[in-house]
Amino acid sequence: MIELYESQRAMRNMRKAAMQRGVIAILDVGSSKIACFVLRFDGTERMHDQDGVGSLAGQSGFQVIGVATTRSRGVRFGEISAMQETERAIRTAVQAAQKMADKRVDHVIACFSGADPRSYGLSGKVDLQGTTVSEQDIARVLSACDVPDLGHDREVLHAQPVNFALDHRSGLGDPRGQIGQELATDMHMLTVDGMAVQNLAQCVKRCDLELAGIASSAYASGISALVEDEQELGAACIDMGGGVTSVSIFMKKHMIYADAVKMGGDHITGDISMGLQVPMATAERIKTFHGGVVATGMDDREMIEIGGDTGDWEHDRRTVTRAELIGIMRPRVEEILEEVRARLDAAGFEYLPSQQIVLTGGGSQTPGLDGLASKILGQQVRLGRPLRVHGLPQAATVPSFASTVGLCLFAAHPQDEWWDFEIPVERLPGRTFGRAVRWFKENW
Repeated sequence: MIELYESQRAMRNMRKAAMQRGVIAILDVGSSKIACFVLRFDGTERMHDQDGVGSLAGQSGFQVIGVATTRSRGVRFGEISAMQETERAIRTAVQAAQKMADKRVDHVIACFSGADPRSYGLSGKVDLQGTTVSEQDIARVLSACDVPDLGHDREVLHAQPVNFALDHRSGLGDPRGQIGQELATDMHMLTVDGMAVQNLAQCVKRCDLELAGIASSAYASGISALVEDEQELGAACIDMGGGVTSVSIFMKKHMIYADAVKMGGDHITGDISMGLQVPMATAERIKTFHGGVVATGMDDREMIEIGGDTGDWEHDRRTVTRAELIGIMRPRVEEILEEVRARLDAAGFEYLPSQQIVLTGGGSQTPGLDGLASKILGQQVRLGRPLRVHGLPQAATVPSFASTVGLCLFAAHPQDEWWDFEIPVERLPGRTFGRAVRWFKENW
């Protein structure tokens, strides 16, 4: 825990240094594509003098000057499975983005979707040392949160205060400077499998780049696909990627829950490949051009030429109806949505005042998906596109770039996290061994 707290602090300092120099790269390591954006900062960005703790408002201060994507290699279920292949793919994307931007970048902020995320809600309470709330008081109340045993090899990816209460006045965004006696906080902590994070950091290092930040793609997608009212009143963002479907819930402009389902668009492609006995590339093409989840009377008559290059004329000239294709795709899509429904139920989503659900990611572009999702999830469902940011090309405004665009907003306006405050070392959790040693010294 200590190492992670220190490394996250170091990454924040590195990000500030990179932004002062003017350029930073954004890297979205997904199961189907690796995207790289190069951002240029114009110096108008205000570091931490924003309104409120972690205000997500405002997109000024940066411009996208380089964009590149490449097919992902060596990534399964959002985690790196073949280091060298992923390294090659990252190098390809970063070099192409640098070429377009005509700038060299040394620092990247990365996001990924897998690694078995788990959410925890923590709370802490302290008496104020003075009459007004200071930065030090916020550090003390965050360190007073009782952190559970996270399990072996788990790392904290996000630790964000989502609410403050000062003498029974709850719902405060930023209590600094206010008068009171007792300060309490609620904090959301997201942990992931430590090995997946270390592999990603190692892969970035092998590409001769410095990691200046790391985020969950569920969080990044929510920032870019949910409009401000949805973030405020309560909404879920479902990012349907290639290998993983990420789920995040936002309330009062803070992420309060995140999870992931280890299924995505690649599994649908695999089903088509097996059902029609065609290669994966052909199955992907058929899914993209002709796919859907709701069959109509017309679909029995719409013939799709499968095509192929096996040399067997009869085999290569096969056709299937669109209804047959939908019959292969729909069960898998239903299975993914049922899993998402189970995650939302576990999070208590039905108790939120607003229950808007936003579908984004490449898989959300399947025709008819929003109708099917509203039947299974039983809520208001809409398709979400990433917010417009300055300099973004038209090709990068599609739902499959939601997490990449969200990461740009995260880079420019990061929400305050646990490691942005000087927490006293002896108050940090995870120091049970240190406590034991000190107890021995004092008592023997």
